[in-house]
Amino acid sequence: MSAPQRYIAHFDLDSFFVSVEMLNDPTLRGKAVIVGGSRERGVVTTCSYEARKFGVRSAMPMKTALKLCPHAILVRGTRGQYSHYSRWVTEIIAAKAPLFEKASIDEFYIDLTGMDRFFDPYRWTIDLRTEIIDKTQLPISFGLATNKMVAKIATDEAKPNGYLFVQPGREKEFLAPLPVNKFSGVGEQMHRTLQAMGIHTIRDLSETPVELLEKKLGKWGADLWQKSHGVHHGEVHAYHEAKSISSENTFEENTADEAFLLSEIVRLTEKIAFELRQDEKLAGCIAVKIRYPDFETNSRQTKIDYTLRDDELIPVAIDLFRKLHRKGQPVRLLGVRLSELTNHAVQGSLFDDATRKNNLYKAIDEVKNKYGKNSLQKARVVKKI
Repeated sequence: MSAPQRYIAHFDLDSFFVSVEMLNDPTLRGKAVIVGGSRERGVVTTCSYEARKFGVRSAMPMKTALKLCPHAILVRGTRGQYSHYSRWVTEIIAAKAPLFEKASIDEFYIDLTGMDRFFDPYRWTIDLRTEIIDKTQLPISFGLATNKMVAKIATDEAKPNGYLFVQPGREKEFLAPLPVNKFSGVGEQMHRTLQAMGIHTIRDLSETPVELLEKKLGKWGADLWQKSHGVHHGEVHAYHEAKSISSENTFEENTADEAFLLSEIVRLTEKIAFELRQDEKLAGCIAVKIRYPDFETNSRQTKIDYTLRDDELIPVAIDLFRKLHRKGQPVRLLGVRLSELTNHAVQGSLFDDATRKNNLYKAIDEVKNKYGKNSLQKARVVKKI
């Protein structure tokens, strides 16, 4: 019996942060809009297509962006709204899709393999896109293909606010005229190397002997050659809200010392926030757990705006602890858990004007990676050691 035909859809919320800002302020529509930090020290989170025409790009210093597009409207961003809309779209997809992966705050893969026995995958995907647009008013593009790589590239070609179906068997034909740097992993240096070899399009790449590519590029040569023929084996990884990072501590002696317990909350939160950044994730929910000497265990959680920063997570964890803890009662165990994890740590760090803070976290994490997780800790924790 032959394997079922693979169908993978890739959904991308077009200029997600700009689109949300335009919903909040309709006068921004059709204008060059840049979302990001301050004019002097900020970084571009994203921008409208009107701004992109002037060369503005995500992660560009704001000063550079405003030189390229001086008439642009600068918007600082409302992170709570981004989290709200991301969750809303996730809920719509989760209610319909047999299997989906939330690749980032604004990007999804849906696996429809085998479902063509029951419905037309292309029509189904169009209907889902229509439902998302009708309910959220957000523009969204999709690509449908036989694998994740081709579906994602098809989405890029369908933008803005469009869709494209690369039919089975036509992957190589679809990719052929596109530039080689359409493939993820082909950075500036590799792009220059390929151009020096006379390889400009994906067709050029597919017609180059794989042995020559391996000689010039090593293992990446064979990988690129396979991709140029439309071959990709990446799987759609099921999205589970339960995916989490947690840490807990059972004390050698039960304690009711609130100052100590608070310092432990800070230490545990700091520890898992570091792990979160190492995994390049954002968290959308935080929980605190308390176990008493009689083994009664209580926990409390709350949804938060997607973040990866200690200074945003710790106050919420402390607040949860204070609401949960029965004052004066000894505690046997404390735990902190982060869940609703999603990718795009970089985007998360650009939500607001915090370039100095981001650089600080990067420096702290580099020290921890080199000398151990406990090499740097908050003062509140150190005082109790």
